[in-house]
Amino acid sequence: MRVPMALHLLFADERGQVFEHPELLALVGDPQAVPAMLGAGLPRDVAQPLPEFAGLQALPGRAPIGLDPVTGQAVVLREMKLGRRTILPRAVAAVLPPGWTRVALPAFQQRAIAPVLPQWAYAAAAWDPRAAAPVAFALHTDKRSHWSPADHSTTELPALVAQMRAAHPDNPLYAQISKCALDYRCFTAQNTFYVRDEGAIPASIGCNARCIGCISDQPEEGPPSSHQRMDKAPRAEMMAELGIVHLSNAPGRTMISFGQGCEGEPLTQAKAIAASIRLMREATSRGSINLNTNGSMPEKLGWVIDAGLDAIRVSLNSAHAPLYEAYYKPIGYSFADVESSIRLAKKRGLYVALNLLTFPGVVDQEREVDALCALVGSAKVDQVQVRSLAIDPAQYLAVAQSKSAGGRALGMAEMFRRLKRARRGLRIGNFARGLSERAPAR
Repeated sequence: MRVPMALHLLFADERGQVFEHPELLALVGDPQAVPAMLGAGLPRDVAQPLPEFAGLQALPGRAPIGLDPVTGQAVVLREMKLGRRTILPRAVAAVLPPGWTRVALPAFQQRAIAPVLPQWAYAAAAWDPRAAAPVAFALHTDKRSHWSPADHSTTELPALVAQMRAAHPDNPLYAQISKCALDYRCFTAQNTFYVRDEGAIPASIGCNARCIGCISDQPEEGPPSSHQRMDKAPRAEMMAELGIVHLSNAPGRTMISFGQGCEGEPLTQAKAIAASIRLMREATSRGSINLNTNGSMPEKLGWVIDAGLDAIRVSLNSAHAPLYEAYYKPIGYSFADVESSIRLAKKRGLYVALNLLTFPGVVDQEREVDALCALVGSAKVDQVQVRSLAIDPAQYLAVAQSKSAGGRALGMAEMFRRLKRARRGLRIGNFARGLSERAPAR
């Protein structure tokens, strides 16, 4: 469905203040356009009022692209007069809260000198003059009411962190998670101190992948890493202590998860994780124990399953091996190993979710969708957790334009429809499901 062409272009000045353009209309980015010009595509999905807790972000070094309503031509907005001053306008994107998935990229032309963008998931945004409000090109993909950004980063959080650290002074995991909770504002880490829902257990300092969009390990030429890993991998007893506290005391859909964004691949510490799970289950039978992983080591995954793991969330950007391997840059494994881990987990009775890193115009290409549907259907995946890939669009497109499976872009909504047809009962959303929410798919 095309968005009504009454939507106006947004742009920002050098201070980040956002303005509505008086004449130019909004466009969305076209990942299949000439690499030097991300833009000129027409919107395919409905624009939504800017969600609560979303924000608008100026993109430095990137000129906005709008549509001239008279000529019907795309226009690169290189300069703009604001009162007495002339500015170099910056493109504007929306950054969405959890529960929302972007369906289009911002339209812009990168200037000759432009910094690599920080690691956020940039969604197309525009101005609706009828509502006198901004809109974002997004789908509300998880409407469950158990979770809200308003319940996180609260005024009492620092005191809760201090209290928990004082109760466990000899466990360095609480020091790491406190940094994640307070500095990085990781909601899963914060849950550990609120003692509710899905809590975090970092487990690894090393990784066997070199993901282009890694948030904790970037090369010198990349953007600054948004998170810092631990200096030393934790012992099994440390992880078990944290897990026992959370599983024993968190109400409702309690869950702990190994493998957070601020660390490496947890399966590199499979023996310690397995030992910690056994210690947890000796202390309590409550809740769910989940592993976030790249699925690279099926044999080591088996050890963790033997110990009592009941859920797994496998990250991937594509089910097309060339694009997967170009993004993850695996060391000592291949996409075939990832598939093996997914199938092993399902065979052993685990709740299996894919942590799908989405990038509109690439992930929804027809042959990409075909490959993903084939994997979801044949492996009997239970859930696809969609995550808008947080990366500078140019970084990802430099890889995807030559490695993706190709085909016309179907749009994100159509991709979701096809996935549900491929696996009856498949859940598509943004949040993990607790034990009581895991009715088997058919």
